[in-house]
Amino acid sequence: MAADTGVDPTVWKACAGTSVHIPTIDSRVYYFPQGHAEHFSSPPFLSPIASSQPLILCRVAAVRLLANPETDEVFAKIRLVPIDPARDIHALERKLGFSGGGNAEEEDGEEAVVSSYAKVLTASDANNGGGFSVPRTCADLIFPSLNFAADPPVQTLSIRDVRGVAWEFRHIYRGTPRRHLLTTGWSRFVNHKKLVAGDYVVFMKNRRSGELFVGLRRAVRTDANCGERWNFPVAEDDGFGGGGKEGFSRSGRGMVSSESVVLEAELAARGLAFEVVYYPKRGSADFVVKAETVEESLNVFWTAGMRVKMAVESEDASGVKWFQGTVSSAMVPDNGPWPGSPWRMLQVCLSHYLGRF
Repeated sequence: MAADTGVDPTVWKACAGTSVHIPTIDSRVYYFPQGHAEHFSSPPFLSPIASSQPLILCRVAAVRLLANPETDEVFAKIRLVPIDPARDIHALERKLGFSGGGNAEEEDGEEAVVSSYAKVLTASDANNGGGFSVPRTCADLIFPSLNFAADPPVQTLSIRDVRGVAWEFRHIYRGTPRRHLLTTGWSRFVNHKKLVAGDYVVFMKNRRSGELFVGLRRAVRTDANCGERWNFPVAEDDGFGGGGKEGFSRSGRGMVSSESVVLEAELAARGLAFEVVYYPKRGSADFVVKAETVEESLNVFWTAGMRVKMAVESEDASGVKWFQGTVSSAMVPDNGPWPGSPWRMLQVCLSHYLGRF
């Protein structure tokens, strides 16, 4: 298998989506091994010492932003070092009234330099031998301007994928009514990347250099019996590791072996440095969370009936939608495999759409 590919941070963030937040180096976070386990193909068996620590305070030692060489999906490797809460200097500073915290997200001036547009592929877009219908907004925001005095207006685009491979596409404006299309080169791209209807293609442009990039977000298969898009995906046993004819997993799980979560959870529980692999998937929950966010939430006395607001990533991953809801249940288990775990302690019924931001 080819080595993992390092990705420019601005391109990585555009591919991952607006709701994804990667912690900064030296920031304080909590690691949730139970949430980590949900990203794997089968529930791992953890020792009593690992399952007895449902959340572990850590310092972020290193972050690598990468792309899977088989699927082009972006992911991160985050190295964490457990912190002894009794020696947590930031907690002491807060008790003494200082404003320390060390977990504010870094301002990344380069992030604003990259414009992006994501589109979910239709059956026509993913059809072998067809073309890609380019939304007008994408053409105006990302692609160079066409010469509309020409008949027809046409240009050749060179666009690099997240691994640095250049792809050439013929961009033409034609039809009745007229529309933007990618024709020559698109079918080859679809076949090589094994794209299907429901996958997202993300076009990006560095506004300083004019360089164009393309990234992918794979459609996630869910359990047909669950009927709920926000339930966690279930891998399908089709002889290809849950991936069907593509030869890779589309389940959202199984990207890394369950043995690895066992190893990392054991190291974390013993206070030793460890490294987690995180694939951002729409609808899945982060298992490495800013310490301030966790601590503020745990200081709230949650009860049924409380009104809350919740952010959900939009379908095209270009922003978030805010919903208002009501807490229907707030419970930390006293027994079972994760006693005392705050992971998924709240059940919320969403009721009102507040808007998109």
